[in-house]
Amino acid sequence: MKLSELLSIIQASICSNDNDPDIISVVDDSNNVIPGALFVARRGLVSDGHDFISSSLDNGAAGVVGELPFEDVHEWFDESQVPYVQVKNSSTALSWFAAALRGFPSRKLVIIGVTGTDGKTTTCNIIYSILRAAGISTGLITTVNAVIGDETIDTGFHVTTPDAVALQGLLAQMVDAGTTHCVIEVTSHSLVQQRVSACEFDIAVLTNITHEHLDYHGTLESYMNAKLSLFNQVSCTVPKPETNKLAVLNQDNEQSYVYIKNKLKTDLVDYGIEVQATVNATNISINERITYFDVTIGEDCFPVKTVLVGHYNISNCLAAIAVTYNGLAINVNYIQAGIASLDYIPGRMEYIKMGQDFEAVVDFAHTPNSLRELLLSVRNITNGRIIVVFGSAGLRDVSKRSWMGSIAAELADFTVITAEDPRTESLFDIMAEIASGCEEIGGVEGNTFWKLPDRAEAIRFAVGMAESGDIVLACGKAHEQSMCFGSIEYPWDDRMAMHAAVAERLGMKADYPPKLPTSEAEHYGK
Repeated sequence: MKLSELLSIIQASICSNDNDPDIISVVDDSNNVIPGALFVARRGLVSDGHDFISSSLDNGAAGVVGELPFEDVHEWFDESQVPYVQVKNSSTALSWFAAALRGFPSRKLVIIGVTGTDGKTTTCNIIYSILRAAGISTGLITTVNAVIGDETIDTGFHVTTPDAVALQGLLAQMVDAGTTHCVIEVTSHSLVQQRVSACEFDIAVLTNITHEHLDYHGTLESYMNAKLSLFNQVSCTVPKPETNKLAVLNQDNEQSYVYIKNKLKTDLVDYGIEVQATVNATNISINERITYFDVTIGEDCFPVKTVLVGHYNISNCLAAIAVTYNGLAINVNYIQAGIASLDYIPGRMEYIKMGQDFEAVVDFAHTPNSLRELLLSVRNITNGRIIVVFGSAGLRDVSKRSWMGSIAAELADFTVITAEDPRTESLFDIMAEIASGCEEIGGVEGNTFWKLPDRAEAIRFAVGMAESGDIVLACGKAHEQSMCFGSIEYPWDDRMAMHAAVAERLGMKADYPPKLPTSEAEHYGK
């Protein structure tokens, strides 16, 4: 595609010379530039892409896009005929260029976006399962993996939506594979950073907004406005055949519901358990890890069965039902079958079963709300003790640390505090903040809670103290395949660590993940 064709999409023009090269790819990392590539210089949290314009030219960039005026970058172009383009927002430009070069794949798919603090991945998987049960060729993109046809792709995403180029590539693969629908987990970071701005969403879901990511967004209002932008995108896209453009909101999450509802520019379907909503759950019964409830939508009422435990998962089911029943007119039989067929979701209440007489579970709960909901739900399905292992990420929301400690001390029987991506902060300081929350609720170190910095040792310790009928929960990492110490991502897998700890307890061979540099983490942040 000619550079001028790309620029017409965002109403920009070349400002340095009259050259109009053919563009074969678009990148925002100068190391990925090849001859014919368009380099887009973006400002990030750590580095500024404008500082790498020279490197991109050395690697053969056919054109450069940035936010700075040409006068500020002209020195790198003095002996070059490579054109420079100034745009208002490089991230937005990157998204639209990536979409254009792939033939705007989201225009050929029914796109369902799911955002929220908690429950995004689970809700995406439930929607996906319902659509598959209905015989609809559906793709899935979450922070756990991407699914295209029968292929599951290990995305390696670290709790976020993929970058714009990778995302458009996945959507294009889906179109090529004959996919008609796609469900995308949309994080607030990806919305602010414009990674999904060229995705033409048809239906948007908000599961909830609770305390999280304020280190990035600054205020709760900014966080909610980030989520709101997804619904604004729905209102701006062209309707697709047999699809109702829809906003789906959780009425039980009152603050976010009122805030978003009052700013919507599209039709609304709400759902809830505690309030009278468009889609309601009643007659809830949890029996030996099987959850039963009735769904009422207007004059329609039908039963639902799921192995997903907890009221929060009933909410996730209701969100998926609102999308498929109200938004896509899927038959109730397929909705029931799709929900019933979903055995588990990777890293979400994922059981490690090796014949032990206690339960071992890995879960992603890493926010105050998700930890509270998990512990409350688990209390309803076990007569034994709850032993929870978790930490809190470095360089992230500090205020939630002691809060989560208090929640664990209140709702679990024993708490083991450990590492969770300390990054450049002192791991020991982070654990002390969590411990302070335990102590506020009356927790006693060495009696009801422990601080064990090595995560493998922490999980081993928790498994070692489990008695028949107890449940051991490792929270916060789940499906993630690495842990960050300093600025380095080290291989890590909670499921592997839990499996090894249970195996060791049973006298079997125990293969633990590679050892983490826990001892070095004491010195970070000093």
